[in-house]
Amino acid sequence: MPRPDTSPFPPAAQAPGPPVPPLHALRFDNRLVEELPGDPRTDAGRRQVHGAMWSAVEPTPVSAPRVLAVSREMLDTLGIDESEVATAGFAAVFGGNALLPGMRPYAGNYGGHQFGHWAGQLGDGRAITLGEVLTAGGERWELQLKGAGPTPYSRTADGRAVLRSSVREFLCSEAMHHLGVPTTRALSLVGTGDAVMRDMFYDGHPAPEPGAIVCRVAPSFLRFGHFELPASRGETGLLQQLVGFCIRRDYPHLDAASPHVLGDWFGEVCERTAVMVGHWMRVGFVHGVMNTDNLSILGLTIDYGPYGWIDNFDPDWTPNTTDAQHRRYRFGQQAAVAYWNLGRLAAALASLDGAVEPLQAGLARFVSRYEASERQTTTDKLGLDGWRDGDQPLMDDLQAWMHEAEVDMTLCFRALADVDPQVPDAGIFQHAFYDEARRDAGRPALDAWLHRYAARLLDGAQDPTARRERMRRVNPRYVLRNYLAQEVIDRATAGDPSGIAELLEVLRRPYDDQPGNERFAQRRPDWARERAGCSMLSCSS
Repeated sequence: MPRPDTSPFPPAAQAPGPPVPPLHALRFDNRLVEELPGDPRTDAGRRQVHGAMWSAVEPTPVSAPRVLAVSREMLDTLGIDESEVATAGFAAVFGGNALLPGMRPYAGNYGGHQFGHWAGQLGDGRAITLGEVLTAGGERWELQLKGAGPTPYSRTADGRAVLRSSVREFLCSEAMHHLGVPTTRALSLVGTGDAVMRDMFYDGHPAPEPGAIVCRVAPSFLRFGHFELPASRGETGLLQQLVGFCIRRDYPHLDAASPHVLGDWFGEVCERTAVMVGHWMRVGFVHGVMNTDNLSILGLTIDYGPYGWIDNFDPDWTPNTTDAQHRRYRFGQQAAVAYWNLGRLAAALASLDGAVEPLQAGLARFVSRYEASERQTTTDKLGLDGWRDGDQPLMDDLQAWMHEAEVDMTLCFRALADVDPQVPDAGIFQHAFYDEARRDAGRPALDAWLHRYAARLLDGAQDPTARRERMRRVNPRYVLRNYLAQEVIDRATAGDPSGIAELLEVLRRPYDDQPGNERFAQRRPDWARERAGCSMLSCSS
């Protein structure tokens, strides 16, 4: 339950225009804790929680909360004036030291398949949802602190998060939004002033690191694993309650009274998941840990752990050290894993009425929607005038050359917009190679492909200027490369967090040429090829 409001907030200076409500005026409508059964215990002791979807738990206070970065867009969305960010009250709330009136903090109870194996109960081990905010425009946003301290689901962990992983989560949540990828969002990044012990590579060498807390924001943080856990325990009534609640709150456009609503809902979950993964592939994003507890029921990218962007194009690359041997979550397999995860969700839902045909139809909707996404991606990224049967081999052959010649994915596709089909010139890719020998060996294949591509463009009826502009709207110039994130993490760890906002400002306009910011659009430097945080990352955070 909410603690008394004991931390006075200084009055916020109002900007010109209509008054913006201060933090105390945020309106909470906490439907999940009101409509779904909760854990009768209210302590943070680690335990198995049965018959409940959540456990009440408050954030554990930190010693010196300090705001390191905020998202201006999310401040505006929630109706928080930017002047509030500088107040002690803002840092206190989003550092876990104070609650606002109406907040009802809790940790969610869910399970999941991790690396293909059922892991049982998992739950929010360090994430605490503060409440559900209703905006003036009628939108619903859950506010969730990641790294806010222990919960009943923390198992042997401390419930905290370190600065390096928190910077990455904050930046990527917003970068993905600006790229047009369905995603959860981030409101704030707060340093805690406390050290956190972490064994970064699980090699027996723990060390203290600065702690931090991210306020994540989403219409819903429900995951596939929320539905899997009660199904695995035979808690059919609880599962039925959860499905009905999710449809009413998160899919209100569906007819909850329809006898076909379960299949309709699952089919839409499948389609949203296909759209999300299609966008990942379009921009070169690798999630890195696609367990079923990390798949959103709304088709949003969730849980930014050991993620990464493709530098040199490699469909077998994974950024996750834990996945280095089997590469289950590699770039080129993300759609297949999403389908497998949806199959696990379907198996959980099948326990409700035993009818598998609507669920099979939903999985078929995933396949159909993802195939359509692939076709659209090929058309858009290559700047074609529409889809033709021979276009997929054109994309496949380009990607095969990129792999063999070790070509930067982002730079290559961005350069394609500058191809003159009258006189195709391979020189436009000169800045995109990582290895000169492989570049030279791949030159004949590139020349042959360019002539095919030029012929395809000339066979269309597009205005060249319009084609280039359309290509630049889908092929980003700026992405959150791991080495860029690591550079600002290093600065923040040394006491200078200003690089976070600087990088975020660039990532707010990923498709625009930004004079003066060219250094953020370069290929990965050689020093970052094998460095921790710049090539592969562990799940340690």
